Amino acid sequence: MIRRPSDEWQRQVDEEAAEVARGVRSPTDVHAVGLWPESLRLGTDTALDGFEAELAALRSSTDADILGVVERLVLTLNNINRQHVNAGLTGYETDEREELCDYITESLRRFGIDVKGLEQRNGADPGDIAGRWRDW
Repeated sequence: MIRRPSDEWQRQVDEEAAEVARGVRSPTDVHAVGLWPESLRLGTDTALDGFEAELAALRSSTDADILGVVERLVLTLNNINRQHVNAGLTGYETDEREELCDYITESLRRFGIDVKGLEQRNGADPGDIAGRWRDW
């Protein structure tokens, strides 16, 4: 099973909160909740739910259909990121970008899609199937 990046973000938020509750971490030394606010985690999870459901529902595996699923996810993630940045919150930074791109690639592979072939046939940079739409 592919682990969602947002699961790890939530784990780190929970870990810091537990350390504060146990008194082994100062509340002023909590960083995860600032890096991954609840709205970012929940928005990302909702977007990934939709992506996974669309992949599972694909009846054809044409490049256009697959790329359409990826495009819709990436545009949704772009909106989530934009909303957070515009609100003065942290959006997706380098680590999150890499984690999300890896998640997309691994999810496609899990559904039997030849990602390298898809990238080559469609002019995508190797390892960045989301790159043509991604602005985070």
